[in-house]
Amino acid sequence: MYFLIFVLLFSACQDNKKAEVDVQEPSMTETEFDYNVEQFADVKILRYQIPGWDNLSLKEQKLVYYLVEAGLEGRDIMWDQNYRHNLKIRRALENVYVNFSGDKNTEDWKAFEVYLKRVWFSNGIHHHYSNDKLKPDFSEAYLTELFEATNTELEQEAFDVIFNDKDSKKVNQAKGVDNVALSAVNFYGPNVTNDDVINFYKNKTSPDADRPLAFGLNSQLVKENGVLKERVYKSGGLYGAAIDKIVTWLEKAQGVAENQAQGDAIGLLIDYYKTGDLQTWDDYNVAWTKATEGNVDYINSFIEVYNDPLGYRGSYENIVQINDFDMSQKMKVLSDNAQWFEDNSPLMDEHKKENVVGVTYKVVTVAGEAGDASPSTPIGVNLPNSNWIRKEVGSKSVSLGNIINAYNNAGSSGRLKEFVHDDEEYQLEKEYGQLADKLHTALHEVIGHASGQLNPGVGETKETLKNYASTLEEGRADLVGLYYLYDSKLQELGLVDDWKKVGMAAYDGYIRNGLMTQLIRLNLGDDVEEAHMRNRQWVSAWVFEKGKEDNVIEKVTRDGKTYFNINDYDKLHDLFGQLLRETQRIKSEGDYEAVEALVEGYGVKVDQELHAEVLERNKQFTSAPYSGFVNPVLVPELDDNGEITAIKVTQPVGFPEQMLEYSSKYNNLPDVN
Repeated sequence: MYFLIFVLLFSACQDNKKAEVDVQEPSMTETEFDYNVEQFADVKILRYQIPGWDNLSLKEQKLVYYLVEAGLEGRDIMWDQNYRHNLKIRRALENVYVNFSGDKNTEDWKAFEVYLKRVWFSNGIHHHYSNDKLKPDFSEAYLTELFEATNTELEQEAFDVIFNDKDSKKVNQAKGVDNVALSAVNFYGPNVTNDDVINFYKNKTSPDADRPLAFGLNSQLVKENGVLKERVYKSGGLYGAAIDKIVTWLEKAQGVAENQAQGDAIGLLIDYYKTGDLQTWDDYNVAWTKATEGNVDYINSFIEVYNDPLGYRGSYENIVQINDFDMSQKMKVLSDNAQWFEDNSPLMDEHKKENVVGVTYKVVTVAGEAGDASPSTPIGVNLPNSNWIRKEVGSKSVSLGNIINAYNNAGSSGRLKEFVHDDEEYQLEKEYGQLADKLHTALHEVIGHASGQLNPGVGETKETLKNYASTLEEGRADLVGLYYLYDSKLQELGLVDDWKKVGMAAYDGYIRNGLMTQLIRLNLGDDVEEAHMRNRQWVSAWVFEKGKEDNVIEKVTRDGKTYFNINDYDKLHDLFGQLLRETQRIKSEGDYEAVEALVEGYGVKVDQELHAEVLERNKQFTSAPYSGFVNPVLVPELDDNGEITAIKVTQPVGFPEQMLEYSSKYNNLPDVN
């Protein structure tokens, strides 16, 4: 599961720092490092450092390098998963970008550049967050001129879809429609429907009913001659050309593994890529979860299901990470006390785990990302996603420390002062906001996703809660974090100096974002569709409504502007607990009607008057609402025998340069797969 950056975008308090394109290799010193690369449309591109790199042994550096290369070899998989025309469109646009020699000072050319950068950032022609198709600010006639000037070819259907209304949503989560048929994501073939998917997997049975396999995770479901068929992602199967390259680098990584457990886990991942066997996937996840020793770890394969409207199919992703031992030791107290948090939660007794096992938590330094994790990245991850593995074996939770640090040091838009209710709220955020954010990430990942259990006989949430499974799970984990952020236990554990003020800052930020500031990410009139945005809204809107009688959260209008002021933090804490209890009940019992009422009633529709006001107030700020990253470049130095003698960390010249290099170097799939 992902924990996405959200509060930081609106709560950082530093002075605004203009983002500029850096055409020279930036300085690597801590004091001079410029985290900003460039800004376009609604996106800001940042860069991050890899502190501690020189403390790794050469063998460990090789392991990181091989794992990063393995991840990048699968980059095109994510593009094709996102939409069937993405690869051919990207290649056509890149050919224009590289070869056009005409006038590059026109508004049309500038619009073309922005469109291509947005496509790069989103790994396709649909917005990375809203799922809406990106709209070019140039005409079909101009693109035709560019194609003719550069001898670029693109089939008519793919050309037309850039401009028309076809395939307008990558993921359509609307109620009362055929979500599969109306989603452009390339997990399903033409004419495959919701009912097709549900009925197809209804007949799949696992060898062990208590350890269900993740059916559909690594395949595309198509209909051939009226018969449904899975095209499995594996060597020799769908995406086989890229997977073979991934395997080559994983085999190198296995050869320099830090220990036997790590090497065995990588070996199982290789076997999974070669066979596509879902039992091997579970065996790998068990081995990977148990492999907790060493300085280096990774996330690789088809994992998160947010891009599937029904939550079956995993998007390709890769994150390579180095343990931050100092911060991990400081935060280890959370995983050490996981059972206390479970025992003292407001869940019904039958929904609590009697024995929380194997929860590990680390703050890590990211060394490279690819696929679903790049350029837009999570700030925290908790895996594996399988409920039975979490219950029997445990899970790994990580916070991406250097990514969070880059966000915090990249400058701020000043939005905070515009949307806080008063100076007290501003000062709380300024003094305690970043700590509250870090603790919420940790509690969300370590305690939240690891907590609770399904009732005996209840199926996996993707089967019982269907298209609402992802947003309920993210909201449930958020609620665990919110409940304990306002608890003296955090001070008792030495994590904070003033638990109440940290909790107040956390509650202020969450409500402010959930009810107002995240709306800057939506066009006026849009419903909320992204799973994390939905969960922040339904959590905030539910406690706002339920607390009205006691005026727990007050909606204030002052000088024509709306603010939300928390009057009673103790009662809000209790409301978060009540909602946590209910969300766990919904998950544990597989109550579809209840989750539909919760999400549709509180998380989808937007107050249009408030939305218009927020957009108007936001116009004064030039900083983009979304951020993502270029990756550092790992450069091996070789001796005369071709052996690696050292690996240096450099920074890319810019965002377009890195995207073009990736497209050239990791060009592993055909236009149509």
